[in-house]
Amino acid sequence: GGKMKRNVGNLDSWIRLIVGAILFGLGAFSLRTPFKWVLIVIGAILVLTSLFNYCPLYTILKISTYRKKE
Repeated sequence: GGKMKRNVGNLDSWIRLIVGAILFGLGAFSLRTPFKWVLIVIGAILVLTSLFNYCPLYTILKISTYRKKE
């Protein structure tokens, strides 16, 4: 595998962290449906991409919200 190049900016990272935590929390603690696992997985992915400042999907789509001067 190649090196993970940062492609998630600070604001993007904070949004992912907050939205991911909310989705994860909703899935983990409130919903009692099969759909809750979808929320947990999406929430976990958002939190992880926030922590690593790297999103594999962005790489595939050649998107980056990271600017060197942040």
